Parts: sequence; C-alpha cells; structure tokens
Amino acid sequence: MHRIGVALHGTTMLYELAIAAEVLGVDRAELSPSGEWYDLVACTPDGEPHPWLPDAPVAGFEELARVDTVIVPSTHSPGAVPDERLVAALGEAYDRGTRVVALCTGAFVLAAAGLLDGRLATTHWMHADELARRHPLVDVRADVLYIDDGQVLTSAGKTAALDLSLHLVRRDFGAAAANGLARRLVAPAHRAGGQAQFIESPAAPRGSGGLAPTLQWARSRLDRPLTVRDLARHAGLSDRQLLRRMHAEVQAGPLSWLHQQRIARAQELLERTEASVEQIARSCGLGTATTLRRHFHRAVGVSPTAYRATFRG
Repeated sequence: MHRIGVALHGTTMLYELAIAAEVLGVDRAELSPSGEWYDLVACTPDGEPHPWLPDAPVAGFEELARVDTVIVPSTHSPGAVPDERLVAALGEAYDRGTRVVALCTGAFVLAAAGLLDGRLATTHWMHADELARRHPLVDVRADVLYIDDGQVLTSAGKTAALDLSLHLVRRDFGAAAANGLARRLVAPAHRAGGQAQFIESPAAPRGSGGLAPTLQWARSRLDRPLTVRDLARHAGLSDRQLLRRMHAEVQAGPLSWLHQQRIARAQELLERTEASVEQIARSCGLGTATTLRRHFHRAVGVSPTAYRATFRG
C-alpha cells in the first residue's frame, strides 16, 4: 500500500490536518481500481501518540524517510524555526525520492528545509509575501490553489488543502476514485491548481488623509470612464506626482488600481445581487459582458458565473 507520513510538528494547525486525514487516512479502497488505498502513519517528534490522530499508527520523525508521501500540515507560526529533527527527516526523505506535500503555511517548513529552493510554490495569500521575503530562492506564486512541481507539491490556504488532497488521489488512483470521493465529501470534483485564490479586495489607504478622498471619489464613479488625468486633477497633483503617491499609499499605479477596483466591484455584485453579468459589467465600468468575462477570468481564475455559484450556491 502507498504509505503516507503526516508530520505532526509542534505548531500544526487542525483544519488542514483534518482534511488530509479525512481524504487520505480513511480507507476508501472500494473507490480504487486496484482495490488499495493509503496507509497513513502519524509522525511525531518522539513517536508519541498525538490526540488529533488518536487511531492512527504512530512513529517518530525518522519514519518520514521510509514512507512514499510526506504531508506537512499548516503551521500557526510561519516565522518559527521548525524542529531540526523534522528538517533533517524531510531532507532525508527528499533525497530518497519521497514525494513531499505542504498544506497552506506548511510551505514554510519545506522552505526552511531547503526543499523549495529554485521551485514554484504557493501558500496562503496572506503569507505569500513573507514566504518570498524569508526564502528568496523560492518562486512564490500567490495566485493559485496548488502547485504540483513533481516531487514537491504545495497548496494555498485552508480549503485549497482539500483540492490538493483530491489531486493526490487523482494522481495515485485515477479520476474516477477522486470524483467518487469528492461526491462523498460533497466537494467540487476538481478545481485546477492554476485557479486563483479568492483573495480580499485591494485595500484602501487608512484614514482620511493622503489620497483617500480621491480614491473614494473614484470608487463612487466606477461605472464611468476614468483616466489618470481625472484622478490627478481631483487630487490636485500632476500625473507624475499621482503615480508616486499611488505606489506609496496603495502599492499600485492608477490604472492598475482602477482595474482592481472594477474587478472587486464585480465580485461584490456577483456575491450580493441578482444582477446579470451584462448589468454588472456596466456597473463596474467594464462595458460589456464579454469584456467583464475576459478580465474577470484573467484576474480571478474562474468565470463570473462560476464565481457567483461558489459564493451563492
């Protein structure tokens, strides 16, 4: 059987661990064409049982070098230095050819072990900048659900752990097994790894000073054509001064910020109203439904209709 070692490190978070245990740790052999499933073992620093996986076989971190797949769940302290025994075990497992998977902020543990250097990787979008800053050799992608880079796989935040876990089942036992399991979990059968994370709308400057009045003025007029000159004139600045101030206050240029706001407005209307895609396109200043669909899919990774279905069910 395919053996999976779950690394229960000192800062493990329950949610992603529970997802991995449900998808990979419950015997679903009847879904597999081969009649086999995974054999999951909980790996702890000293081989002591862990209360979150009380029924799973248990072993020390050294067992990670003897399994077929290592799962590293998320950590609630991404900046913490991981247990050196875990780092050593991950390095040995990787050198042996073991598949290594990180869920959410578990990517920080893999990065600390050097397993993400020179690789594409993702994590929760809220921590992506920190991962890139701490580990500059990692090519961090904050806009995807998960990345399968062959021997090393990483997922974005929270529920993306379910997408990656089902992806593992699809890789190991085929699409029919993954689809059957997804139906039992009442989950989407397949969300491609390249689909964008649903992240927060771009932030506005805090307080009432700086460009805040101008940006609020612009947000109230997204249904109208707006230019850099319009924003600069309202702010009493030259175009060049506006550009510098925008980058300083919202980390984006004027046109990029306007586009982000139009997409954010479309997301809000899709979530909260019954307006048609055509109506929403006009309301957020993107003109036609065709234009909205093209820009929305590029920014969010799914169509407006699929986005609405996700949030309105």
